[in-house]
Amino acid sequence: MPTGLKSSPDDFDLRMSEEARPFYEQVVDFLERVVDPMQKQFFKEADPMNRWGYTERQLELLEGAKDQAKAEGLWNFFLPDTGQGLSNLDYAYLAVELGKYPLGSESLNCSAPDTGNMEVLERVGTPEQKAEWLEPLLRGEIRSAYAMTEPGLPSSDAKNIRTQAVKDGDEYVINGEKYYISGAGDPRCKIMIVMCQTSPDGPPHRKQSQILVPIDTPGVKILGPMHVFGQDDAPHGHMHIRFDDVRVPASNMLLGEGRGFEISQLRLGPGRIHHCMRSIGAAEKALDLMVRRGATREGFGKPLVRLGGNMEIVARARTEIEAMRMMVLRAAKAMDTLGNAEARVWISAVKAMVPERVCQIIDQAIQMHGATGVSQWTPLASMYAGQRTLRLADGPDEVHWMVVGRAEVAAYDGLEVPLEQTSYADPELTAAWAEDKDNSFMFSGPA
Repeated sequence: MPTGLKSSPDDFDLRMSEEARPFYEQVVDFLERVVDPMQKQFFKEADPMNRWGYTERQLELLEGAKDQAKAEGLWNFFLPDTGQGLSNLDYAYLAVELGKYPLGSESLNCSAPDTGNMEVLERVGTPEQKAEWLEPLLRGEIRSAYAMTEPGLPSSDAKNIRTQAVKDGDEYVINGEKYYISGAGDPRCKIMIVMCQTSPDGPPHRKQSQILVPIDTPGVKILGPMHVFGQDDAPHGHMHIRFDDVRVPASNMLLGEGRGFEISQLRLGPGRIHHCMRSIGAAEKALDLMVRRGATREGFGKPLVRLGGNMEIVARARTEIEAMRMMVLRAAKAMDTLGNAEARVWISAVKAMVPERVCQIIDQAIQMHGATGVSQWTPLASMYAGQRTLRLADGPDEVHWMVVGRAEVAAYDGLEVPLEQTSYADPELTAAWAEDKDNSFMFSGPA
């Protein structure tokens, strides 16, 4: 039977490589031994009067964990060439563990949006661009942002992007507006990759370019944070930014004019997979909280987990997590064996499936906690907000389902349609139905 998500027996070998297994054990140990106690103290040290910055003690704690990760060789795992040389499949196992800890990814320099930006710079950056921006990112000294989404138009179709970059001598002049630019509120954010239009009258897929814009460039105006379910996510932030006659050197162009879509595919393939890997870690954390709460609280004379359909909810959550894990591993392996472009259907499948189902598991964990589940006393509310946002980030669910459905239907292109529709009805039953005068056959059926 034709299928859009093609498989072969080798595709089901989803084991981590022998070379990566020691890293996995080290990462699990490091997260428990170093990151978990560090992040508990980190959040206690926040200054409520300075929500858009970090205290000296917070940075000291975080940098200490990062220095220790470097010393133990647990750094830049996501990057095949300059990192530890892990495949996407190997990294998938590690990213699931990182997703269980709010500061896990940053402690090992594997945080979005830096990961995607570093991959772009590594693959298409000039030596000068790499020296100025990639090297400090790889060292974890600065943070970055990716500016694509615009208010007032459906940015899921990137051909709609209207921010303009006009060549003026040896500079580009940028004008436009972006919003939900994640990470641009962080005081450590120093550079943005900006999706902009450089050829308004060119072919649809050659109109857009991507260009490096230092965040402190004159004319870059951060108007404020966009809220997610009423929260501003300070100090990381998802910022609303206006570009008013922002001038950057022409040498800041990435890969060349009109190559924006090409760069996007390079960046979004691994990035989408990384999100899904971490999401499975979040689902594991939510299930852990759900079961612990249900097993230790009583209502109506029984532990909550044994009331109503809660046992089935727990069972379904575990089953869904394992199903998602297999799908993400399959997608990661497809990227390794087929390349990002050929694996795009697998990437879209998990991008649509995983956040939707993780949202459901977190929601059920919230329900098990009652009112506490939506409070600041558990991480569940912020976890839900993050996962619900992922159903829009990097393209809404509908776009990814369309990619998968289109591939599935395309597998049937050229299928011959018979001139006459074949009937599978029993001729005797059809005749009996036709001769039935008082509708008795409808109710009694054949003798």
